[in-house]
Amino acid sequence: MSLVVTRFPPSPTGYLHIGGLRTALYNYMHARKLGGKFVLRIEDTDRERYVPGAVESLIRSLDRMSLSYNEGPTLNAKGEIVEVGNHGPYIQSQRLPIYLEHAKMLLASRHAYYCFCSKDRLDTVRKEQELAKMPMKYDRACTKLSQAEIEQKLSASEPYVLRLKIPEGETVIEDLIRGRIEISNAEVDDQVLMKSDGYPTYHLANVVDDHLMEVTCVIRGEEWISSVPKHVMLYNAFGWKIPEFAHLPLILNADRSKLSKRQGDVAVEDYLDKGYLPEALMNFVALMGFNPSADREIFSVAELIPLFEISKVNKSGAVFNVEKLDWMNGQYIRTKSPKELVSLVSPFLERAGKSVESGLLERVCTIEQERLVKLADMVDLVDGYLTVPPYEAGMLVWKKSDAADAQLQLKELSLHIDSMDASAFVDIALLEASVKEYITRKSLSNGNVLWPLRVALSGRSASPSPYQLLWAFGREESLARLRHALNQFAA
Repeated sequence: MSLVVTRFPPSPTGYLHIGGLRTALYNYMHARKLGGKFVLRIEDTDRERYVPGAVESLIRSLDRMSLSYNEGPTLNAKGEIVEVGNHGPYIQSQRLPIYLEHAKMLLASRHAYYCFCSKDRLDTVRKEQELAKMPMKYDRACTKLSQAEIEQKLSASEPYVLRLKIPEGETVIEDLIRGRIEISNAEVDDQVLMKSDGYPTYHLANVVDDHLMEVTCVIRGEEWISSVPKHVMLYNAFGWKIPEFAHLPLILNADRSKLSKRQGDVAVEDYLDKGYLPEALMNFVALMGFNPSADREIFSVAELIPLFEISKVNKSGAVFNVEKLDWMNGQYIRTKSPKELVSLVSPFLERAGKSVESGLLERVCTIEQERLVKLADMVDLVDGYLTVPPYEAGMLVWKKSDAADAQLQLKELSLHIDSMDASAFVDIALLEASVKEYITRKSLSNGNVLWPLRVALSGRSASPSPYQLLWAFGREESLARLRHALNQFAA
């Protein structure tokens, strides 16, 4: 049995799409489960769509998601490509002679031909076909050229492309996800293989590289199903073994349209920059089309690898449910220690220009962890711990009390807090016990005491418990906030 090899071949036209992440992950899990190789290849032969910096961005995203590949580009500390693998290079623009050599092989075997048609002629043909309601395909005019005519045009340096000559019949494959796929070759255009700029098209470079890199299973999005005949024909033309194919379903918006930037973020970097944890995003994306358990949704990639079955991936599109992602991210945040959470939220605070003393930040993380959905949420949550938000004195009054009682409670609480032993402020439970003992000893109502205390400490009507806030602020800051609250009544 041959070694299983899968690949992820992104084009450097921008960011890593969520759909691309799922494709990479499924290729990764399939290879790792079977003890094979997962190869990264940069398909950058479409120079018109090439975006500077996109290669580095794609690799950085894969690295942040911990998707390690066996071969492919390596970056230095500046994010520049310094090495492209032990068995590469796996950057297609550096492999042009290889594609030209294979294109000439197709010419020699008459599976490809020269096409000298201008863009204007091709546009005219398409318009005529459109008016006649015919399939828009190349009319094969250049297949009628004699060898002498071809030589004359080449000698005159007329621009040309190389086209694949589509044979008659049909193409049939057994897709690992979709089962039998049959496509009539009559529906397939004579695909351009080499462009006039000397660069191969996706189809030629893709097939040549998959063969030379010994790829055994091609796992990609369903939008590539229409390309299957062209690829199978190329494999047959070269006399090569055809790999297995598996075409993944689309990822959809809530309205079941194709996931697109028009309806929200689609880049992996966007979600990471909002504070979604890489492991949560990986878990979420992995289950968009595959779920090994009906009663469980939290899985690490390591747990998913032995469970992954490409044949059990759903055929229908998967809806990108942001609410589910939020829930899942929250679950992962709950597993972090306060110190880990401090490390994770600190970059977001730094970017927002907010400086929080490390001890206070760790206490805030401890308190807010259960409510945190995304790491970036801490940027707003921390504000109430740094300054008291403006509020009116009336908010300090418990619904079953009045302003005079609220002032009295705040004054008495200030005295009690000031008298408390410093050791009580190291533990939320000790602070709770002290305040509750105070309420019992004074025969007071919980609401009359705890409501004004909580509002005075937080400046909000909805906040963590007053015990948590006392612990977060410590004695001096807590007393300062109580004094500020009392001043509201004098304003």
